[in-house]
Amino acid sequence: MHILYSGRVQGVGFRYSTKNVALGFEVTGIVRNLPDGRVELTVEGERSELEAFQEAVRDSGLGGFIRDEAVDWPQATGEFRGFEIVK
Repeated sequence: MHILYSGRVQGVGFRYSTKNVALGFEVTGIVRNLPDGRVELTVEGERSELEAFQEAVRDSGLGGFIRDEAVDWPQATGEFRGFEIVK
């Protein structure tokens, strides 16, 4: 699952909160800030787990900062070994 979050998503602990949420799920991937002010989340796992993770990110207190979520479902690559914040 690939999500581009827009809104007030930088400078509010979004990446760190997302990483903490990921600890409760069977997912791997990365989260990073983009130069245009959005946050990019690329995550792999079972679809039901990914959908639950996406909802948990919103419910973790981050939902109020999100104006839009652009979601797509590219083919998994298996390149991730954990969940990391990329700077």
